[in-house]
Amino acid sequence: MIFLLFSCNIIGQNWIDDTSFETAITNSSGFDDDREVVVIEFYANFNKDNAFKDWDKLKGVKYYRVDIAKAPAAKKKYRIRMAPTLIIFDKEGYKFKVFKAGLDLLCPVQLPALQAAVEQSKKESQF
Repeated sequence: MIFLLFSCNIIGQNWIDDTSFETAITNSSGFDDDREVVVIEFYANFNKDNAFKDWDKLKGVKYYRVDIAKAPAAKKKYRIRMAPTLIIFDKEGYKFKVFKAGLDLLCPVQLPALQAAVEQSKKESQF
């Protein structure tokens, strides 16, 4: 358990569940300029080998991982059927883009495409 927490802190990966999900995506600090784009990965322990692995290279975003077994409400709300599924939330906390695993359960996106989608979300939420 200690190793898991330590490894998450090294790459800046934080775990959330149903109790912290809404707070994570809304970035509620009270100041619009402080809000960031958020990427959340819905994760399943049985498929950990196919989880997104480049969190430490993803720039300009907050990112979290959600164990689908510990977040049934979020899983239901966002209609998560496969893991991993990654969702980008814009600065206002609205769902911007979804990357869903297919029947092969492979990670549905690689770093360049995810970074490009994050940048697109930032660009579109400027106005």
